[in-house]
Amino acid sequence: MDAAAHVLVFPWPLQGHINCMLHLAAALLDAGLHVTFLHTDHNLRRLASQPASSSPRLRLLSIPDGLPDDHPRSVAHLNDLMDSMRATGSAAYRALVLASSSNRAAYDDHPPVTCVIADGVMAFAIDVAEEIGVPAIAFRTASACSFLAYLSMRRLVELGEAPFPSDQPVSGVPGMEGFLRRRDLPRAPSRPSTSTAADDSGVVDPMLLNMGDCSAHSGKARALILNTSASMEAAALAHIAPHMSDVFAVGPLHAAAGTTRTASLWREDDGCIAWLDGHEDRSVVYVSLGSLTVISEEQLAEFLSGLAATGYAFIWVLRPDMVAGGTAVKMKILGLGGDKYSRVVEWAPQRDILRHRAVGCFLTHAGWNSTLEAAYEGVPMVCWTFFGDQLVNSRFVDTVWKTGVDIKDVCDRAFAVERAVRQAMESAEIRAAAQDMARQLRLDVAQGGSSSSQIKRLVAFIGELYVRDCHHTTTPADSS
Repeated sequence: MDAAAHVLVFPWPLQGHINCMLHLAAALLDAGLHVTFLHTDHNLRRLASQPASSSPRLRLLSIPDGLPDDHPRSVAHLNDLMDSMRATGSAAYRALVLASSSNRAAYDDHPPVTCVIADGVMAFAIDVAEEIGVPAIAFRTASACSFLAYLSMRRLVELGEAPFPSDQPVSGVPGMEGFLRRRDLPRAPSRPSTSTAADDSGVVDPMLLNMGDCSAHSGKARALILNTSASMEAAALAHIAPHMSDVFAVGPLHAAAGTTRTASLWREDDGCIAWLDGHEDRSVVYVSLGSLTVISEEQLAEFLSGLAATGYAFIWVLRPDMVAGGTAVKMKILGLGGDKYSRVVEWAPQRDILRHRAVGCFLTHAGWNSTLEAAYEGVPMVCWTFFGDQLVNSRFVDTVWKTGVDIKDVCDRAFAVERAVRQAMESAEIRAAAQDMARQLRLDVAQGGSSSSQIKRLVAFIGELYVRDCHHTTTPADSS
């Protein structure tokens, strides 16, 4: 690899997307490339307490997202963030890429940017880079199976198979006709007091249509990168490939990268592991519904009732903004935390928890990062989904991989939680399937494995782009 190859990595500015693309950046750094990781100003300020990078080839830069500092940037305001990123963010991004890719832009011991890897949900980032003359690769932080569902969204609408909490099978997603139901299709976020984000009118939320269009737009990039492995999602990858210029399945990236890097927007509780140390093997339920899920106080009570009924100890990540209506959840009011039976924290070192011997199952929203992290550690899952790709992932966990239990759209959550947690904690079949998957994923990321080989191919591909496009292309900045 030519030492001058320099990749600008630009994630969608939410925690799960940042984590995943930072792991990609770590893999590229391990391969000897220069990397600029592009945050928003708002997020970079939140990361100010993070330790400085250990690699001289990693540079952190930021651009404005166009929103005021006190904007919540929560799941209820995702459209605000998207609109602002397309306007203010895209203009700042264009200026940065133009300056960074110029032959005059080498500074801080970094050569000019020769390639952009942009989060595929930001189609503008692909277009802007290519217009400037910098080759662009799309990266999607979702699973291949959910990406295929998004890619099929327009077809689903034509067939009248819009997302809805129904067991009606769908035929509009290739390769999934035998098991995917309307309730398993990606949905927009719902209000915490309701069980669904849509009625049965066939009207699909514009956010989902936009995600479908962004997925199709990835076909205009030089390639698509997915954080998955061929062993997990070979069928979905095969259906995606004809729509893309090239596809790289390089996951699980959190395990593939040789160097561990984190970029948490919340402070992780540092007492979790010591608390787990005091428990027996596979005796604790780990509960985390991710960085965006919002629930009602009634749902909180039902979850607590279900967990208490299992008799198992649990550790629960309960963000301050997680309960709807602006209610600050007080641990004293709930009577939780600080004892041997239960621990409630605002944020936690999830990967360390999942690999701990005391954890028996993971009650999760089935976000793809969490799903991969549990799969890699062989931890059975209970999936209670909130929106988007999580609904497809949870169906695969339950019905395809058989590594957990899917309880989406269940009205009696207290009963469902108790039953599902017991099943995940006690089923020999589920645990065996989870451990089999973990063994395979470790082979995938090991030297010579499918994902390891795909990362090497990606690095070579970036090098070819550098030789083909950057040595022989004059950028607008050079011609001015």
